[in-house]
Amino acid sequence: MLIFRTVARAGSIAGGARGLGWTQPAVSQHLRQLEREVRCPLVIRQPRGVRLTEAGHALLAHADALAARLHSAEEELAALATLRAGTVRLAAFPSASATLVPPALAELATSHPGLDVQLMEAEPPEALDRVRAGAADMAVVFAYPETEPLLTPELTMRPIGEDPIKVVLPAEHPLAGGDRIELSALREERWVAGCARCREHLRRVCARSGFQPDTRHTTDDYVVAQALVADGLAVTLLPQLALRSYRHPKVAVLDAEAGSRQLMIIHHRESTRTPAIAASVAAITAAARCQSERRAE
Repeated sequence: MLIFRTVARAGSIAGGARGLGWTQPAVSQHLRQLEREVRCPLVIRQPRGVRLTEAGHALLAHADALAARLHSAEEELAALATLRAGTVRLAAFPSASATLVPPALAELATSHPGLDVQLMEAEPPEALDRVRAGAADMAVVFAYPETEPLLTPELTMRPIGEDPIKVVLPAEHPLAGGDRIELSALREERWVAGCARCREHLRRVCARSGFQPDTRHTTDDYVVAQALVADGLAVTLLPQLALRSYRHPKVAVLDAEAGSRQLMIIHHRESTRTPAIAASVAAITAAARCQSERRAE
């Protein structure tokens, strides 16, 4: 099944053979044997590769789960054999990568020097897909109340904190002098918004205040968003973590009834007892707790 998975992910028998270090005839033979065992074709062979049949797509989901479980077993055995040595592939969204991950990795480097944590930056949907497919061991993701992540049975989620949403105005804005603002006071402003989930959250909180935002600009980059705000081109909502990682000197940040997003760690349920995963989860959870305590000061 894992040979089939390699071929499916490569998109061709030749690519699968290269990935496995096998010959094409050997891979073809194993693929035909698997098709005989399951009694239906799994791929349609084409001049430039292979295309999965409906049965092939169904089997690939099980093959991905099997690969993830095998990887979890390998990690656990390696950790037990080498006193928690091993590799953890961590996916995290940009503002978490800039604020939560560095102190967590620094703590792990001290407490578990044999543990190799490798960071890959990814927004929540991509990060979730990577964990599901076995391309990442765990992910730090966020979700707004209206856009909870879609978890499959083999994944587990651990909440690690809340990330409050702030109003960001030009420093010279007439309403920038206070600590708090009513969103309804910004109904005539132009807005810059972020990802699809962020735009939906902006739309919902503004609707609760009786208006629809005039969204003129969209960007996933909070540095760009703040630059637009600083030059008086728009106002925006940004999470506290994004403002912790970067704050433009010419913007004002105010509290408002703008909600928050939930921060969470997602990994395969099978890897819960893996020492490397457990240590990484604990370190990131502690980093999130420190961020929350800083916010309360």
